[in-house]
Amino acid sequence: MYQQIIDQITAKVISGEWPAGHGLPSIRELAASSSISVITVKRAYLELELAGVIVTQQGKGCFVSESHQRATALLRKQFDQDLQALCATADKLNIGRAELAQMIATLDAEPLQSKDT
Repeated sequence: MYQQIIDQITAKVISGEWPAGHGLPSIRELAASSSISVITVKRAYLELELAGVIVTQQGKGCFVSESHQRATALLRKQFDQDLQALCATADKLNIGRAELAQMIATLDAEPLQSKDT
């Protein structure tokens, strides 16, 4: 669940929906509105801070950092991990790289993103 929080915040930062300096919901607000544990949100915020996507100002809250490049790097790292997992699964199914590339090429031309993000 915390990875979904990380992914959603990172996507908003990269798209420009949340510019540098934009305030994030407090940990408790996000936990309550999402019906998830405060610990889960805290872990996501900590990982985002360690990655340089957000900064925490004691007593003021969490804000988008000045550099969205770190958000892009974080998303790229996740993409690379997902791609490695996809290739490992393809290997288990005896799907070669050429066949996998063809499968990817036949996907819809629309961007691969959730309709509700």
